[in-house]
Amino acid sequence: MTVTTRRMLDLTVHEHTLTVPLVWGDDADARTIDIFAAAVVREGGEDLPYLVFLQGGPGSETASFHDPTSPSWLDAALEHYRVVMLDQRGTGRSTPVGDDDLQRPAASVAEYITHLRADSIVRDCEAVREELGAETWSVLGQSFGGFTTLTYLSTAPSSIEHAYFTGGVSAVGRHPDDAYALTYDKVKDASLAYYRRFPEHRDAFRRLAERADAGAITLPSGEVVSVSRLRSLGMLLGANEGWQTLWSLLERDSATNAFRYDLEAALPFSGRNPLYYVFHESCYADGVVTNWSAERTLPQEFRGDVTLLTGEHVRREWADTVPALQPWREVVDILAAHEWPRLYDEATLLESEARGAAAVYANDIYVPMEYSLQTLTLLPGVTPFISSENEHNGLRSGTVLPRLIDLAHGRRVR
Repeated sequence: MTVTTRRMLDLTVHEHTLTVPLVWGDDADARTIDIFAAAVVREGGEDLPYLVFLQGGPGSETASFHDPTSPSWLDAALEHYRVVMLDQRGTGRSTPVGDDDLQRPAASVAEYITHLRADSIVRDCEAVREELGAETWSVLGQSFGGFTTLTYLSTAPSSIEHAYFTGGVSAVGRHPDDAYALTYDKVKDASLAYYRRFPEHRDAFRRLAERADAGAITLPSGEVVSVSRLRSLGMLLGANEGWQTLWSLLERDSATNAFRYDLEAALPFSGRNPLYYVFHESCYADGVVTNWSAERTLPQEFRGDVTLLTGEHVRREWADTVPALQPWREVVDILAAHEWPRLYDEATLLESEARGAAAVYANDIYVPMEYSLQTLTLLPGVTPFISSENEHNGLRSGTVLPRLIDLAHGRRVR
């Protein structure tokens, strides 16, 4: 274990690097990885309790804290906590997974990746908590980080003082097919709402899809954009400001450099964080094989109307058509056939006596409100905050976390 301390304005940052088992609970497996966590403390807050932030994804490192204005929720969190920014295993400075790993056989890489899920992240969190000398701490889970928080409450609930969820209360005891089917309904509603606001853009998108179908849109990376990749721009509609990016793209001349570069920047599932594509569906796999669930559950209505955009729905064909993802094609096929262990335990959740608050977004196209509210019946001590003011990334607004903290502590909501 190593610790480095840095000062930034009124913040002190203690950077911890721990070496932990790749496979928790298997003493016969000697493989290890590094886990990086930065404990951020504001001057005068040295005795405050800890809050660990679990990032969305899966496959993304924690939010940056080097700019005091980013992330936008950090200022509010530091009023009440010392904040631990954890790079989840396989990301950032926690032994990241990248293209260099593909020098090993695909089966070996896939097996390695099976040990990077929420259940292992929870064990890493416990190691960090013990390293910090904290008997308990609170957890803030954004999106996939909320899924991981549910796993935490299923395995080590006594370690959590308060659990805060922001757009991250997953379905429990359901097949990924159920979740993806419902998210298609959500993104269809978002697509139609966008076209009602900008009716001329429906034809504009149809024309773009025709160009993509003809192989006429090539990105600076060399990717020839497929129709399914183009439709994945619907993910933008799940963010507060995302519609503005979509509007800008559909207003541009698709033959220009500006369009091609902006489109490349807007498309999800890039090569920067390959894990996000490679094992994305595993986050919904509560004891099942995914077998390209999102692709299989594409509704017939979507097959007949190219203007209906898609959301966080990965496609197998991208492993053949997206240059940055092509090296991973064998790995993704192996993982799609992998039987994932269970992540949640309903009885433990119900008995956990978990306390906290959960932001549930009424129009969330990533994590449907209906399943979130069902899951929250297993956590009666976690107060739901249902809002139509924000989309899935509402935590970034800076107003959500203070409200959750007030709710969790029984204070009048601001």
